[in-house]
Amino acid sequence: MLFVLAEVGSLIRPVLWEQQGHIGYIRLNRPEHLNALNYDMLVALGEILEAIGQSPRDIRVVIIGGEGRAFCAGADLKERRMLNEQQVRQNLNKTREVFSALEWLPQPTIAAINGYAFGGGMELALCCDFRYSLREAQMGLTEVSLGIIPGAGGTQRLPRLIGASKAKELILTARKLSAEQAYELGLLNGVADDHEQLKGKCEELAAEILAQAPLAVFQAKAAIDRGLDTDLQSGLDLEFEAYEATLTTKDRLEALEAFREKRAPHFRGE
Repeated sequence: MLFVLAEVGSLIRPVLWEQQGHIGYIRLNRPEHLNALNYDMLVALGEILEAIGQSPRDIRVVIIGGEGRAFCAGADLKERRMLNEQQVRQNLNKTREVFSALEWLPQPTIAAINGYAFGGGMELALCCDFRYSLREAQMGLTEVSLGIIPGAGGTQRLPRLIGASKAKELILTARKLSAEQAYELGLLNGVADDHEQLKGKCEELAAEILAQAPLAVFQAKAAIDRGLDTDLQSGLDLEFEAYEATLTTKDRLEALEAFREKRAPHFRGE
């Protein structure tokens, strides 16, 4: 495994973090609770995401997965049973804040779905740019079976990904999907037979992205994400602004020089 259980005193960290080269690895680390999201985990994840967002030159791709047999089983229902309505709202607001921070990272993000991804866990995966899954994994937005609705972006991000009708079918039935079914619906970019292959697929995509000019990658991602929330003409304007931002970069000049010299470019993120 890339991650070793890290302890502070007698407390195991709820989220693990490691950087290898220009790839940042996040690992949800409550395996005995199927990586269910409690408040401490959300705080830890939020702090890591904040640090990643401030380090785009060093960290250029992020891969997020889970320890044990789950990616993330959703909200920690044992914790929720102990909370009053005001505390539940506080937890939900924190969840929305952290998930939005993940979605709006400048770096491309890849979810490595290594097991169960239900409710908030599926919503977490939807915040990533790409999703790969173990073939044995199951996933779905199952909140209505608990008397609530997806409240951390699921009702908005899923329709944008697979269309309103299919999203309603999945959400209103609390249906659980196999990895193959999720792939056929366009929820996943790929399916892996085992953990090593899952890791490999995520890192192969990361390597392809890392071979490109980092600032151009960040601007392209921003143009796509921001453009999806507006009309076509406004999106084209956003694209032009993003293109303009790449014109004065050293990487653009390096790419032109490399083309002239018939060699691979050496991008530095400048």
